[in-house]
Amino acid sequence: MDRSYKRHIAKSITWRVIGTLDTILLSWLISGNFNTGLKIGVVEAVTKMLFYYLHERVWFKIRAGVTENGDSKKRHMAKTVTWRVVGTIDTMILAWFISGDPMIGLQIGVAEVVTKMILYYFHERIWYKMNFGLDQRRNG
Repeated sequence: MDRSYKRHIAKSITWRVIGTLDTILLSWLISGNFNTGLKIGVVEAVTKMLFYYLHERVWFKIRAGVTENGDSKKRHMAKTVTWRVVGTIDTMILAWFISGDPMIGLQIGVAEVVTKMILYYFHERIWYKMNFGLDQRRNG
């Protein structure tokens, strides 16, 4: 297996672990019930993998945001925004159904938007500084 694949797999796993722990903690703090937080986090780990796969399939099939010269910054921005919307809606609905309170779902979803962006930034910074899975470092 190419080393970059190992890097992407490791990076995906570390992000899912961080994201799930964030959801469990937020859900626990907002609902006031550890078991509710744990249920939301565990179920969300499964649904996020399914929705992420479907999101990737949709974006793979459409060419939106790619310019003639191959620049894809707009596409990546659009993918980022659409994924955050899908992920947040998923969390809000799960939290609502599991907790039984739509306001808990809304509060967790709103809090998650902020915490996930902060955590993702630091996750990216840490991985950027690591050479795991890279034959050589690219500037960028």
